Amino acid sequence: MKICSKCGAAQPEDNFYRAKGTRDGLRGDCMRCFKARAAARYPEVREEAIRRAVEWRIQNPERYKENQRRLRETPEYKRYQREYHLNRKYGLTIGDYERMLADQFGGCAICGRPEPEDGSLHVDHDHETGAVRGLLCFPCNQAIGAFEEQLDLLTAALRYLRRHDQTEHELDELIRARVRALTSPAA
Repeated sequence: MKICSKCGAAQPEDNFYRAKGTRDGLRGDCMRCFKARAAARYPEVREEAIRRAVEWRIQNPERYKENQRRLRETPEYKRYQREYHLNRKYGLTIGDYERMLADQFGGCAICGRPEPEDGSLHVDHDHETGAVRGLLCFPCNQAIGAFEEQLDLLTAALRYLRRHDQTEHELDELIRARVRALTSPAA
């Protein structure tokens, strides 16, 4: 336990930043006090802080690139990106997405495929109104897009598939053979 030099509260040592050259290796003020002081001071030093950060980035392109790569790999960043995308593009929160997924029993609204482990389902929406319709797997979303969301084309495709469905033809042949057998004179 350590006592903060600013607020006077006794806190675990994990609540203090490290500082070389101090007796215990920790700053005198706790993280909360340090952050509050930095936030209060930031408006005064904002321009200089931005200038220094940009200058460092220009002088250290490889380190900057590596830092950005490491950041992009964190689960927190990926979740932030997902939240930002859903909200910006569709006006949805992560909670909205998860409720839609639960309403669809955890899978695609058309074929029922589950959400991929390494990704998410696509948010299907009307391209004219922007209204969200549901969550679709990649193949189903692509299929709707390929038919340009035109019901007459989708209906024609369905008729085509039914006309060429081998199972249906085999059933028709079986029925015809049975009818012939029943109607032909006994030998």
